[in-house]
Amino acid sequence: MSRVAPKTIEDLDDEMQAIMQAGDKIMGFTSNDALVMAHRPAMLKAMLGLVQASYADGAVPLELKKLIAVMTSSAAGCVYCQAHTQYGALNQGVSAEKLSEIWSYQTSPLFSAAERAALEVARAAAMSPNETTDASFTELKEHFSDEEIVEIVGVIALFGFLNRWNSTMATDLEQTPKAAIQAQGLG
Repeated sequence: MSRVAPKTIEDLDDEMQAIMQAGDKIMGFTSNDALVMAHRPAMLKAMLGLVQASYADGAVPLELKKLIAVMTSSAAGCVYCQAHTQYGALNQGVSAEKLSEIWSYQTSPLFSAAERAALEVARAAAMSPNETTDASFTELKEHFSDEEIVEIVGVIALFGFLNRWNSTMATDLEQTPKAAIQAQGLG
């Protein structure tokens, strides 16, 4: 049970309802973490901006950003974010097979060398203390420009916040992502 009760949509003013409706359109359900965050509307607005900036069209393919989010949340151990990121990855066209192999990214033929480099940085950055090394960044720079690296680390940092938020708040997982990942054998 969530440590702070989520607000209901009816509790929100028109602006916050519009933000939640935008999220519903993107995700296909109302997220409980946003409804908890709605207790501080400025925080929810800022988070929406960070989410949009992190996932906006850029140089890094959205599929890879989704994989980075899965790895970051998995390495951090946030069950809520693991479910959300797996659900989002599935909806973006990432195969269930690739998601089930995420921890074998270093050796699985399902992952390219560029994906391996990005996933290694995501895994290492999600650890506490941070395990990112200069060597992992040297590998990352073989595949990605500085702009792309900023996009990659932006997704990692976004989920660093969300992993801490949802693990600390013990946010209740919604039925939609839970059912979807269980149907794929991921949950």
